[in-house]
Amino acid sequence: MNKKLLLLTALFTFHSSLLTSQAQNFDNLPDPIEDVNKVVDNTPDSIAKALMSRPKPGSTRKGTNPVMFLVGNSTMRNGTLGNGNNGQWGWGYYFPKYFDANRITVENQALGGMSTRTFYTDLWPAIRQALKPGDWVIVSIGHNDNGEFFDQRRARAVIPGVDMDTCYIGFNQRTQRQDTVYSYGNYLRRYICEIRQKGANPVLMSLTPRNAFDDKGKVVRKPQTEWAAYVAATEGVPFVDLNEMSGKALDSYSRWKLQYHFFGDNIHTSKFGAELNAHSAYLGIVKSHDPKLKELMKFMPIPQKTVWNIERLSGRPVVWFTGDSTVKNADKDDDGMWGWASQAATVFDTTKVQLVNAARAGRSTRTFIKEGLWDAVYQNLKPGDFVTIQFGHNDICPITDAKARGVIPGTADTCHVFKLDNGDYEVVYSFGWYLKKMIDDCREKGATPILVSLTPRNEWPGGKVERRDGSYGKWYREVVAETGVEFVDVHNISADFLDKKYAVSSLPADKEKAKAKMAELKEKAGAKYFKKDHTHTSKLGAQMNAQSFARGLRQNKSPLAKYLKK
Repeated sequence: MNKKLLLLTALFTFHSSLLTSQAQNFDNLPDPIEDVNKVVDNTPDSIAKALMSRPKPGSTRKGTNPVMFLVGNSTMRNGTLGNGNNGQWGWGYYFPKYFDANRITVENQALGGMSTRTFYTDLWPAIRQALKPGDWVIVSIGHNDNGEFFDQRRARAVIPGVDMDTCYIGFNQRTQRQDTVYSYGNYLRRYICEIRQKGANPVLMSLTPRNAFDDKGKVVRKPQTEWAAYVAATEGVPFVDLNEMSGKALDSYSRWKLQYHFFGDNIHTSKFGAELNAHSAYLGIVKSHDPKLKELMKFMPIPQKTVWNIERLSGRPVVWFTGDSTVKNADKDDDGMWGWASQAATVFDTTKVQLVNAARAGRSTRTFIKEGLWDAVYQNLKPGDFVTIQFGHNDICPITDAKARGVIPGTADTCHVFKLDNGDYEVVYSFGWYLKKMIDDCREKGATPILVSLTPRNEWPGGKVERRDGSYGKWYREVVAETGVEFVDVHNISADFLDKKYAVSSLPADKEKAKAKMAELKEKAGAKYFKKDHTHTSKLGAQMNAQSFARGLRQNKSPLAKYLKK
């Protein structure tokens, strides 16, 4: 039979012009990228692995509890294993955290490379069979609905639009049989109809946004969003505009920040992008006025996040201190270890400014962000706030061990996918990249970031306090040069102070005597300014570093300096 395209002259009135312009302009997918195991997505081997790693439809059900099935493509579930092994994450990986797992299970049945059509023909039958009354199905798919209709490799294209009667008939080389292709909207209606037949609840969500921009510099909104919205409205199905919600957030970011929400190409998301899309999906449900979603909301407790519940004092900006144990420690007894921000009140006028020590012992730039500690600060920032950023003591640690807090040395915008010792995968960035992220986030919120160098250690090579200007000092200054951020060199200011008290002009020529002299200097400095080890300060040492910070602010003529004590 000859191929014959049966198109109606008008699909529906208010979309006709849009359909005409978009029918020939679908975006093509980029070539697949290699994961860390050198397995290329979309090869028969990787597809087989991806299929096997998906749960058997309905297998996650707990007793008589409902299951939420996720229907989508690589933007919902990515890689051969779906666990970020290629640096790309689908938002379905992070979506379960918004639901009570004791009452409902979220089952991610998405698969990379699927279109509305191929998912329906190849994967949907098994899911449909597993559906039970009270289940939920979220359908968010369409990125791959382009290309050839009947080619040997994928044969996944659909007809653009929502018309019910449009079809395209021909011989499918992939399946080696006669095939009929329908419109995007027609496939969505088929999912909806069959979900309802099983007594389950359908929800349509638009596509995730891509890293592409219109002539106004805004993230492009895809036509499939309007088509899905139209089908949802005409079929009486809840609709969440994931494209708009995530796109609006991306539009508010700097272009640099937007870029790292994607990884490898302009479609697939990094961990940051996947988490954003999952959160958008969550917000789209809980903020919906559709009464059909009220039942679903019963399974969605308020997500617990690390937050700073502070009562802001009128007329006083907040100074947020971030960092590791040198910024915040036990801070509780005179003979213990203290972080310098615990002594910030000794140098700041607290009648004019509010101090919040958000630092956490043992953290690096990487883990402070990964654990949500930075986000807790970021979400609370207001215009006029100040944020001090001081990390590095723990960033030199191993990258893949149990604590997983090491970073890539340097300041380049570089990253690499690492397999951690616990089997997880993580994209790790450079020391400077993490600093730049925090700086950028502060500015986005209208807050002023201040980069603070490492505190000095109680080490005395050559009879003087150790200076690390060739590593972290150098990297800090490179970030300063790139971003223009204010920098307070506490390291050298405090080191100069200690040198004046204890340093010697030269060490004995005898190696053993020189070694003994350095140990003597370490003991003297440690007795007053350090406790337990060479890094952590006593209360007096913390006060020294706080005073050095104040001195640096005055030297910089910093806007924050006006809040210091006279």
